Amino acid sequence: MTASIIHRASGVALSIAGLAILTWWLFAISSGPDAYASFTKAATHPVGLVVLIGISWSFFQHLLTGIRHLVTDSGAAFELGINKTSAILTFVGAVLLTALLWFYLLGMVK
Repeated sequence: MTASIIHRASGVALSIAGLAILTWWLFAISSGPDAYASFTKAATHPVGLVVLIGISWSFFQHLLTGIRHLVTDSGAAFELGINKTSAILTFVGAVLLTALLWFYLLGMVK
């Protein structure tokens, strides 16, 4: 149940915040170096990084939960134990994938 609710919430977050950030980034690119520098300054600020990390976690959570829903829609993994385990794995996987992405982007992994 929680995985389904989080799936919907992450979809809403991606639709609203993700689209807003993407639109701002595209306008910054098209408006010239000063506008892009302003976007970069905001995105690399600690609050901006928290927002971007949240958006990337939301993406991975939505992706993995969507795959889980696709599997259950095919008729598999309806047993309670497997269903709960797959729900937990979506959360663990989203956190791990987000951490790997940001360790890579911030240059902590070579």
